Amino acid sequence: MLHEKTIDNLLTIHEIYHEPDIREYARGREILAKYPGARLIEVQTHNQIPELFGFAGAVEDWLWNKKNVLILGTKHSLSARPNTRSSHWVAPSQSNGCTMSCSYCYVPRRKGYANPITIFVNIEKIMGYIERHAGRQGKKFVPDQIDPEYWVYEIGENGDCSADAAICDNVKDMVHLFTKLPNAKLTFATKFVNRELLDYDPQRKTRIRFSLMPHQMSKLVDVRTTPISDRIAVMNEFHEAGYEVNVSFAPVIYYDGWLGDWQTLLEELNDTLDEPTKRQLATEIIFLTHNQQLHEVNLNWHPKAEEVLWRPDIQQVKYSQTGQRNVRYKNNLKRELVDELVNLCTEIIPYCKIRYAF
Repeated sequence: MLHEKTIDNLLTIHEIYHEPDIREYARGREILAKYPGARLIEVQTHNQIPELFGFAGAVEDWLWNKKNVLILGTKHSLSARPNTRSSHWVAPSQSNGCTMSCSYCYVPRRKGYANPITIFVNIEKIMGYIERHAGRQGKKFVPDQIDPEYWVYEIGENGDCSADAAICDNVKDMVHLFTKLPNAKLTFATKFVNRELLDYDPQRKTRIRFSLMPHQMSKLVDVRTTPISDRIAVMNEFHEAGYEVNVSFAPVIYYDGWLGDWQTLLEELNDTLDEPTKRQLATEIIFLTHNQQLHEVNLNWHPKAEEVLWRPDIQQVKYSQTGQRNVRYKNNLKRELVDELVNLCTEIIPYCKIRYAF
């Protein structure tokens, strides 16, 4: 039986910050009607709320904000950013932020502090842009490591679509959109099991990537997420329901005994998956990147996790594409760690394609 980690455990909306025109959109009216007891707080724009973003005091209410606060706004800037890893494009998002609280998450260091879920209610405009963008790409003739047939669009870069789907039908609408696009599929990674997604009929045009790491490490750093074994346990069902089911080994965290814990995890994965799910399985392997600002914030709400995340003795500075000063494992060490985990995957789950590992 699955551990009871339902959306009701994660979300009890008491406050809704919203832009002034939210009721002009059907999705906005639907969400407001779903939470009639919530206190409504009007703001001019969804991403400039001083008491939530960039406010150091918010760290004291980190988990309260994650559980009790929802933000409703509209997505104005629509663009598909080229990507070269798990997707060809990062689609304009239907949400931002997350109700879960993974201590390594990069979104807080970009947006500021707890970053509860923001839902964009102009979903028709977002989907219209994606449909036109996909139409301009034409048929994909050359197979690549991302997909042999389709252009792939990431829709969950800044949140978790499985949790978003419990609030409204934005994700369901996106899944249905891609069943109608002849040359494209969507993808998102998740750490939350939402069984409602099993009824979406994605017709193999949605690639769901279950994020996995060893159990004990997940209990420490994957705060407010579905337990690892429960994520693995539903993968066959999701494949049977019409999803392409992949895994994401991210972030990989180095610590004493790490490889033995990964062996245990991979053996559980191998023992649980049925043959149809195994035949289409693929993964990405991404080692931890951390950030000093996030480290300092985390010390105020989850210092225990920082004992494994912040390791200046074995980490070096790495500047991101956006110019942020991050840290990752030193080059020589990281090369060894990547090779060790890739070799272990090849040994225990040889059917699982590795798209990339770094």
